[in-house]
Amino acid sequence: MHGVEVIEAGDWAGWDDFVAAAEGSSFCHLRGWREVLESELGAECLYRMVVDEGGGCLGVLPLARVRSRILGHYLVSLPFLNYGGALGSPAARRVLEEWAVAEARRSGADLLELRSRGASEYATGLRTVERKVTVVLELPAEAESLWRGFPSKLRSQIRRPQKEGMEVKFGAEQVGAFYEVFSRNMRDLGTPTLPRGFFAALPRHFGERVIFGAVYHGVQPVAAGCGFVWRGEFEMTWASSLREYNSKAPNMLLYWSFMEELSRRGVGVFNFGRCTPGGGTHRFKLQWGGRDEPLCWGQWSARGVGSTPSPERPLFQLATAVWRRTPLAIANRVGPVLARRLP
Repeated sequence: MHGVEVIEAGDWAGWDDFVAAAEGSSFCHLRGWREVLESELGAECLYRMVVDEGGGCLGVLPLARVRSRILGHYLVSLPFLNYGGALGSPAARRVLEEWAVAEARRSGADLLELRSRGASEYATGLRTVERKVTVVLELPAEAESLWRGFPSKLRSQIRRPQKEGMEVKFGAEQVGAFYEVFSRNMRDLGTPTLPRGFFAALPRHFGERVIFGAVYHGVQPVAAGCGFVWRGEFEMTWASSLREYNSKAPNMLLYWSFMEELSRRGVGVFNFGRCTPGGGTHRFKLQWGGRDEPLCWGQWSARGVGSTPSPERPLFQLATAVWRRTPLAIANRVGPVLARRLP
């Protein structure tokens, strides 16, 4: 494109308005993530926009740098989230993607990863990978219609925690309950947890777009989830349950209650979030009757790096085994420090 340039977005007030109107945008593109990533994780955010000769915005790209001496150096749009990537006209997206590749080359990044959703044509030099999928389910106007379409086995799994007297609560005041479940589950999985402040900041920056929900057994939260509404779709971005309650299936009640709540709010699509094709999490999501949607992410690496740090690496397997045995109080103190270096 002639007569255009890529500039730092800074505090440009029009960022969210551009995102709201752009084709293919997601809640991950909202400017609030810059404040959350910088203030809660100390990330270096490189938010860029391409402008014409008159200063008019043609496209935007949210990008964050994650660097660790042990794990490597990554540029991701966006870390901890499933989407990102450049927005705007095809020509503007290409300019922004070429800038991102140039920045990755200049800074010596091991991997640049642009997490666009659905099929996408990337700039020359970016390869498309489809190692992750999401599962989406259409929600009828009345949740009862969805319930009637479930197999009897699925309905009985949802009724099981209800018979145990479990109940579900929604609202920003459920952040504490969510984090209690989430942090324990992450420790049990052997993965450092994000800091509580990260989640506490979400309602401040995204208001009613973010929904927290928790399943209680008495006063004990036993399953919880957090996700975002965007353009008539809700994505369950984080969800966890306590292992000692698995036999009572509180996670089934959690997902069903979110579906009921979203139908009540007029949301038409439930997005289960990313997973690895063929894995146990993928099978769990498919049982609700949804369909796969591939995530076509764009990557560039001068070193042939094919993914961000993976649990399959030997180093991760050893660290995971040790972390699972770490007392929760220590894991919740040290984990957020480590999580800041994960892309």
